Amino acid sequence: MEPQQFLGDLHVEYIKNLFRKPVYIEHWMAEHLKMNALYWGIGALFLMHHNAEFEKEDVVSFILECYDTRSGGFGSAPRHDAHLLSTLSALQVLKLYDALDAVSAEKRSLTVQFIKGLQLPDGSFEGDRFGEVDTRFVYTAIQSLAILEELTPEIVDPAVNFILRCQNFDSSFGMVPGAESHSAQAFTCLGTLAICHALDKLQNVETLEWWLSDRQVANGGLNGRPEKLPDVCYSWWVLSCLGILDKLNYVDSEKLTHFILSSQNSESGGISDRAGNECDVYHTFFGLAGLSLLGKENLEPIDPIYGLPVNVTKTIKKYPYN
Repeated sequence: MEPQQFLGDLHVEYIKNLFRKPVYIEHWMAEHLKMNALYWGIGALFLMHHNAEFEKEDVVSFILECYDTRSGGFGSAPRHDAHLLSTLSALQVLKLYDALDAVSAEKRSLTVQFIKGLQLPDGSFEGDRFGEVDTRFVYTAIQSLAILEELTPEIVDPAVNFILRCQNFDSSFGMVPGAESHSAQAFTCLGTLAICHALDKLQNVETLEWWLSDRQVANGGLNGRPEKLPDVCYSWWVLSCLGILDKLNYVDSEKLTHFILSSQNSESGGISDRAGNECDVYHTFFGLAGLSLLGKENLEPIDPIYGLPVNVTKTIKKYPYN
């Protein structure tokens, strides 16, 4: 297995080109993902110590244009309805730039109301006013409120109870109680419990740790569930869980590193889901996040709970507030 070279400079240019040359039709077809893509792209640059590639004022201005005055949340693009996923991405990028104060106190208060208003009596969260329920939305709501330092027992306790109900017989988690286990859902559930200071409520932790480690396949990559192909993005979804549980040594880090690096595009930069496929900003960010968790390539250390650099999350006041 030959060592692969990390193509950091190419990845920086790849991300910059995505945002400064939005002329292709795919850009407009993916408008519903713009705010998420902003987090992935800016997050990747911060991991590679390229914090100043875009003007902070321009980034913040775009985010403020996506504020939905009707609901108090943030949409994926200007004039789009607010959603929890885009709201979290907006808050994460603002936190990266230490720019939460760019949102007025009145608007931040409305954002808190928007998030809390999506919680259902069973502790779960809808993603928006259309009513889809998923453990992703519990995590995005809880992290958003953590960034805003607005978590309360009235929100946290039922959310934790809902998450615990989503743990399955194999000790991993699904999107709702009884749904199939998936490593991405495991991350949202463990991340929620970690933010809520409730990891001690987990059952069958050792079985969960082994379920996660079993996601590594022969070529070193990780998959999301049994019998599926490996995918670079699970270098985050699985590793973050093991990082939260302090079990990163449960995977072969050298083989996983080789899998991620072999998925780079050596001509234009970027990282794909696996070698030979088309690159995108999603897999680029999560590939870099996985390398960061492994302590590779001199990347900024990433917090496995928040998906943000450790030097950023250390400024977030931890729940329960004293």
